[in-house]
Amino acid sequence: MKRQNFWLFVTFFVTITSILIALPRIDIKFDKQIGPWPIKIDTTIGDYDIDMNLLGIKFQRDLRFLPGLDLQGGIQAVLEADLSDISPDLYSDAIGSAKQVVERRVNYLGVVEPNIYTSVNGDSYRIIVELPGVTDTQEVLNILGQTAQLDFREETEVTPTPTPEDGAEVTPAPVDINDGWTKTELTGKYLQRAQVVFDQSNGLPLVQITFDSEGAQLFEDITSRNVGKRLAIFLDEDILTAPTVQQAISGGQATISGQFTTDEANNLAVQLNAGALPVPVTVVQQKNIGPTLGQETINKSIFAGLVGLLLVAVFMLINYRVFGIFSIVGLGIYGAVTMAIYKYIPVTLTLSGIAGFILSIGMAVDANILIFERIREELRSGKDIDAAIKVGFTRAWDSIRDANTATLITVFVLFNPMNWSFLVTSGTVRGFALTLGIGVLVSLFTGVVVTRVLIYQFYPRGDGLLARIVGRVMSHHGDGGENV
Repeated sequence: MKRQNFWLFVTFFVTITSILIALPRIDIKFDKQIGPWPIKIDTTIGDYDIDMNLLGIKFQRDLRFLPGLDLQGGIQAVLEADLSDISPDLYSDAIGSAKQVVERRVNYLGVVEPNIYTSVNGDSYRIIVELPGVTDTQEVLNILGQTAQLDFREETEVTPTPTPEDGAEVTPAPVDINDGWTKTELTGKYLQRAQVVFDQSNGLPLVQITFDSEGAQLFEDITSRNVGKRLAIFLDEDILTAPTVQQAISGGQATISGQFTTDEANNLAVQLNAGALPVPVTVVQQKNIGPTLGQETINKSIFAGLVGLLLVAVFMLINYRVFGIFSIVGLGIYGAVTMAIYKYIPVTLTLSGIAGFILSIGMAVDANILIFERIREELRSGKDIDAAIKVGFTRAWDSIRDANTATLITVFVLFNPMNWSFLVTSGTVRGFALTLGIGVLVSLFTGVVVTRVLIYQFYPRGDGLLARIVGRVMSHHGDGGENV
């Protein structure tokens, strides 16, 4: 009995916590005179966040549903990597590093919950970028698709340059793209920070770069040996600027000017801060998804989920009567716990993810059906209701465990957490697998633990009227079959 009381407390605690997390925002407004008492209520419940300090550890979590690209609208871009210049045994490392750089660039853009993953199909190595809520396609493609390999090059042919009497450390000079340039050791890998600043003389945006200690020393050495010569700054083999060095520059700072607009300067700073892509990439596909289609999809998915819940509830009630009521309560707890997990992790909800959740609704009662049918069999064999319930749970467990294990193995293969190239790497399939896997795990808790607690605690056993009625219904069998 103590054990059952413990699990009853656990079930109650998990249910209340899940409801509080999953509860959507509800505005409550009430302003009415009831007799001599004016009653005014203006408050909001639901949509709570976690902001707590436990033993000196601050914990914050924004609890909200995150609609994916197909629900919220946004941009999807497919980047194909050019791996022709690297060894095949380094392909996986190269595409992984490129994905990390793309992630950093997207983070600098401030996109909430982007979905970035790799896809390998034969010799095709791709990075799929899904950015919910983003509308400026061209800006995103410019930032993501550029390799952003920054390097400094010395002038190989001496060209006449005006010698300034006195002035700034570096002054711009006309650039002849046919001039020859020699690469130096100073590249973007020594970059510590890039930021946009504005020229005080004309207000034009510039990109100021700061090197780390090793890069600062290289920059000083390079400028020392190139006084009176031009030093070019290249980005992806395109020359940005080639100012004339007037004196050695210490301190590890340089300024890139190139007649930028403010947006172009910001984009360049983002690319430099995120780092260069280890391999060139090409945008092979991009598409925009409108938010109107997303909202319509959400409405239809919610309706489909509610219909699914209703049909399952009616089926359980018709076939299992009182036990069906316990199953429906367990199904409600299942929905609350699952939604709470989606908000807590958080899970980015896509159309395929919602499909996985709807499928898991039916699977959530699968354990109950196995248990209830086993109880029927025990009643037919002559056991009383108490013994039938106990044996039914015990003997049904093997079937429940095997069925859910098989499903979880399938989920593992579909989700492909190891990124094996011979398995599916599609984000759509992974979204389906994730929500289905969460649903299966939660259904094990609600289908076995919660249902057991409800039956043991609230099922009317003994000599009561309801117990006798239920007992006769549960044990009834004949030509017409059982009506449990």
